[in-house]
Amino acid sequence: MADQIFIGRRKTSVARVILRNGNGKITVNDKEIERVFPQLLSREDINNPFKVTNTLGQYDVLVKVNGGGITGQAQAVRLGIARALISINPDYRPALKIEGFLTRDPRMVERKKYGQPKARKRFQFSKR
Repeated sequence: MADQIFIGRRKTSVARVILRNGNGKITVNDKEIERVFPQLLSREDINNPFKVTNTLGQYDVLVKVNGGGITGQAQAVRLGIARALISINPDYRPALKIEGFLTRDPRMVERKKYGQPKARKRFQFSKR
């Protein structure tokens, strides 16, 4: 069976995740996870779906992620991993859903409008 790719998104970040049986090695953009996500909080965010489902150290994760910043990328990877775990075992769904790992956060940056310096900021008004 060919590896199945699962997509996770957050803001402008897109993560393509592949799960394989293994010993818990996570590779992001062909690098170790520590090099791509130096903050411990981001790495914990990525590992949370495994902790919730008690599968920590059972799967190797291959990730290609681009766009956005570090936090958005980490949360995109988390969503992709959660979706991949559900495809492996549908019984994980309730636990992941309670933790909110299956919800795609729809918040995006509001676009800049013409005649204004930013999305909502206005140029200074001068009465005279």
